[in-house]
Amino acid sequence: MGLMIFLIIVCSLTYSFEIIFGLAGTIIMMPILGFVFESKTLVIYSLLPQMLVTTIALSKSYRKVNIKEWAVMLVSATIGAIAGSWLFTSIPNDIFKRMLAVIITLSGIYMVISPGYKAGKNARRVMDFIAGLSHSLFGISGPIVMTRLMGTFEDKTVIRNGALLFFFSQNIIRVINCLINDLFTPEIWKMYAVSAPFLCIVLFFSDRLHFKISNQKFKKLVSWVILFSGIIYFFR
Repeated sequence: MGLMIFLIIVCSLTYSFEIIFGLAGTIIMMPILGFVFESKTLVIYSLLPQMLVTTIALSKSYRKVNIKEWAVMLVSATIGAIAGSWLFTSIPNDIFKRMLAVIITLSGIYMVISPGYKAGKNARRVMDFIAGLSHSLFGISGPIVMTRLMGTFEDKTVIRNGALLFFFSQNIIRVINCLINDLFTPEIWKMYAVSAPFLCIVLFFSDRLHFKISNQKFKKLVSWVILFSGIIYFFR
């Protein structure tokens, strides 16, 4: 029971941040809970809070989503997801984790020193591909997706909603993969059952804080979180 309480507290805090800013819930959650749960278990478990975040946030938010841009992102991300499946059996995970940490850290540094940057078309496609690949392997793509969207749009709600819609589509692919490969173990179902009611309540109220944050504060804080996320990933 102690582990379940710890799980609920950590996920309530980390995914409250994600529902407000659109990223970092899983990146912050995994290093903390990694001391008491297996990494693979946490990657699969992260489907629940991620799906709750996207469902609650998108259902309550202003209808600010650029569907055309999301569809373009999804094409490249799907190719990345396919590549991620191949890489999973071809490249040691530790090597890829270091590569991902470098990419996230460099993204954060670039955003911190160049807050008004604009991502070019080719850069956006590359980031979409990497985001799909990363989400397929580790269930994490927030820093890359947010770097890409913040270089495309100005409105914080459009940015956050675009990221959440992207995560939702990628997580549907993950759910299908878990069902096909029978990855939902009794331990994970127990984690889902115990934590879901508490997370639903916490995330429902946390979502309100998004609308109290200005565009400028949103972008500045997200930039620093992306940078620190990359640094955290080095030590996972």
